Amino acid sequence: MKRLLLTSFAVLATFFSLSAQEIDTIPISVKDMEIRLKRSPLPTRIGVILFQPRDLKPALVQAKINYWKTKATVGINANQASFSENWKGGGVNSIAIGALLNYKAEYSKESYSYTSEVIMQYGKVKNKDQLQKKTNDRIYWDNKAALQLSKNWYFFASVSFESQFDKGFSYSKDANGNEVAKILSKFMSPGYLTESMGFEYKPSKVFSTRIGTGTARQTFVLDTTIYRTNPKNFGVDIGKKIKNELAFQVVSNLEKEIMKNTILKAKYNMFIPYEDFGEIDHRLDVVITSKLNRFLNVSLTGVVLYDKDMDLKVQRSQALALGASFTFPR
Repeated sequence: MKRLLLTSFAVLATFFSLSAQEIDTIPISVKDMEIRLKRSPLPTRIGVILFQPRDLKPALVQAKINYWKTKATVGINANQASFSENWKGGGVNSIAIGALLNYKAEYSKESYSYTSEVIMQYGKVKNKDQLQKKTNDRIYWDNKAALQLSKNWYFFASVSFESQFDKGFSYSKDANGNEVAKILSKFMSPGYLTESMGFEYKPSKVFSTRIGTGTARQTFVLDTTIYRTNPKNFGVDIGKKIKNELAFQVVSNLEKEIMKNTILKAKYNMFIPYEDFGEIDHRLDVVITSKLNRFLNVSLTGVVLYDKDMDLKVQRSQALALGASFTFPR
């Protein structure tokens, strides 16, 4: 009997142990049960939140868009030499001075642009026992308006003026060995006014070419007596002061820094009159300027010119100068 009771208690213990394990692992679904949670003791606020507009003063930025870009360069150069009377190396006392002014203004807004450029150069040299002579003399003013048609092509219209400041002479010697000056040119004798329109090709900032299919040029010789010493009279009929021409014109410009602090500027102008395609005028201006420091620079200038109204041969000029230059803005 005792053994039977012990066996019964063991069976019951095993049953209750298994039942407890199964109850712990059986999931209970609460989907259909009505379970009410106790209300949170924390206060809650239910209502409409009102937003009131506020007037804010806009912040003004004092900034203006400047569509203009300007640059001006003023330069002065001088050269002087002197020798004692017993200087056996030979030489002559001399003094030379030159000045230049370059000004360029550019306006650019959307597809429209305008450029105005002024170049003024003048220089003289005086050797002992000789007359003063010019080393440089030029007035040039160019104005161009352009409308962009595509990435590299523009339609343009331009007006340019060119002349000189002072009288120009050729020199010879008389029977006594003294220098004699013969006048060749002066201000507005000649003077050139050129109006042109056509298309401009500008693939980069350093190079551009104008193709002026419709170009008119007026050549002025206001001194009607200059033909006595300059028989060609710059192509103007003797007794008249102006000559009109219609032509095809090409103007190319190059400005590039070829090495550090050294800039190459070149301008080529070709003028072909419609009346005579064989009478083509050419002019090439080249300037190489190298800055030595903030103010000093050395420049090499060269001009090659061919114009039948002046001379049947090619004209050339070259100048090397060391001087001071100031650029604004810096």
